[in-house]
Amino acid sequence: MEGKITRVAGPVVMAKGLSGSKMYEMVRVGEDKLIGEIVRLVEDRAEIQVYEDTGGLRPGEPVETTGSLLYVELGPGLIGQIYDGIQRPLTLIRDEYGDFIMRGVVAEPLLKRSWSFKPKVKPGDKIVGGDIIGEIQETELVIHKVLVPPGIKGTVKSVEPEGDYTADDTIVTVETSSGEVKLTLKQKWPVRIPRPYKKRLDPTDPLITGTRILDFLFPIAKGGTAAVPGGFGTGKTVLQHQLAKWSDASIVVYVGCGERGNEMTDVLRSFPELKDPRTGKPLMERTILIANTSNMPVAAREASIYTGITLAEYYRDMGYDVALMADSTSRWAEALREVSGRLGEIPGEEGYPPYLADRLAEFYERAGRVICLGSEDRIGSVTVVGAVSPPGGDFSEPVTQSTLRIVRVFWALDKSLAEQRHFPAISWLTSYSLYSGVLEDWFRKNVAPDWGALRTEVGSILQRESELSELVKLIGADALPERDRLTLYIGRLLREDFLMQNAFHDVDTYSPPTRTYKIAKTIVDLHRAMSSALSRGASLSEITSPEIRKILSQLRYMPEEEFENALAELRDIMKKLFGEVSS
Repeated sequence: MEGKITRVAGPVVMAKGLSGSKMYEMVRVGEDKLIGEIVRLVEDRAEIQVYEDTGGLRPGEPVETTGSLLYVELGPGLIGQIYDGIQRPLTLIRDEYGDFIMRGVVAEPLLKRSWSFKPKVKPGDKIVGGDIIGEIQETELVIHKVLVPPGIKGTVKSVEPEGDYTADDTIVTVETSSGEVKLTLKQKWPVRIPRPYKKRLDPTDPLITGTRILDFLFPIAKGGTAAVPGGFGTGKTVLQHQLAKWSDASIVVYVGCGERGNEMTDVLRSFPELKDPRTGKPLMERTILIANTSNMPVAAREASIYTGITLAEYYRDMGYDVALMADSTSRWAEALREVSGRLGEIPGEEGYPPYLADRLAEFYERAGRVICLGSEDRIGSVTVVGAVSPPGGDFSEPVTQSTLRIVRVFWALDKSLAEQRHFPAISWLTSYSLYSGVLEDWFRKNVAPDWGALRTEVGSILQRESELSELVKLIGADALPERDRLTLYIGRLLREDFLMQNAFHDVDTYSPPTRTYKIAKTIVDLHRAMSSALSRGASLSEITSPEIRKILSQLRYMPEEEFENALAELRDIMKKLFGEVSS
């Protein structure tokens, strides 16, 4: 079906003559066939959100419907790719057209190459949607499991033998109740429709990030949701880079949604050079990057979010744990506001559309730990971490508040901490995790039996230290009792030698839970020992050891063997000063 453009308003194009089309149908706009999506329909008139630059479009140019919703192609070759918001491979476009993306450029999302396919079914087998019909070694780190698309059920009629095939080749023919269906290595899926699963599970396992303050105080579960709000310069992007690099997810999908080009450039340059900490292989062998920077068409920011979550769900359905980083959802919300204004909708708070919270909820609700479709029970998860960029660091603005009502982990970045060069600048007073209780059993079994008690004690010390710091500003530290001055001393140790972490140091960039526990345990044991000494009549100056302070300040930078030796040395010093110290 073909209609005509009647008016162009920024990223929104009005057209007529499109009777019979449907909401969210993908269309081709203008002589250059720009990709767009119908977002409003009244009889034969449509309003279209265009995901490319609409400059130069004129009334009277054609609008062609495609008959399908906006979709992505799923199959081998996704890992290691760099896409724009509508799944166009940027490296391929650069090689063919140069450094600038021309309007209307079409490029195949999946690599044009052969894959070594190993069948997992045989003729006569009964299969249903989600079953694994074969495997492909996509990268050294990822085995791509070829899945039966959801909704297909039948008997395998024929299977191609083990060998090399392209994504378009038929590999399995299925006899269904409605006739034969030919399955290839790829499938298509509409980005706005969540991929189905059997059952959603409760989160029970943590996503280990290697960042001490996150793993210890504010953990996130696999399949969980987290928000990272913070003003300019507080370290949102660096923190998300750290999560993408070091979290123990099997697959990472990093969506640069409307951020500055230099930040995305840093990702594109650094990730191919990074090594996976568990395998030593290049990190890109388990990573998909979606680059949609602030100078790209504003409407494409929305598409980039949906593209990213759909790719994440696809690998979840194979049984993988997937982490999706969205940087940032504020830019996505700005795109919603821009398009909503062009559509003439009644604005909500601060000009955002009244359905902002609903759209955010639709996105974050696609996270989760699930039993995947298929005859056998596979468990996969999608963990979503969304950065929020509130103007001026004002957490009361609509995007931050709407996000907080949805997510279960809040990592609040503090401008004052960033100005003090305390990184990560996560506030231990305002951040929280609603997963702490359910994950405590895992940490107790896999790290230490007293993990929960130690976490509570550290939190109490930091809270008390913050209260005393306010008092010190009024009356000075010398006016406080020695026990309160001890709390200030231990609080400073926790802040400077435990919570602070150098993302650019070879050792300190990643702290396993066992190392995190040992550092926290050592500082808490020191606090207990010094408190006992004060109770016996000692003065704070007598029990404060510069040697202990020196070792503690270097502990987090030490390689493993040196770290263990330093811990033993600390125990010996503490034993000489205070007597027996708990191990």
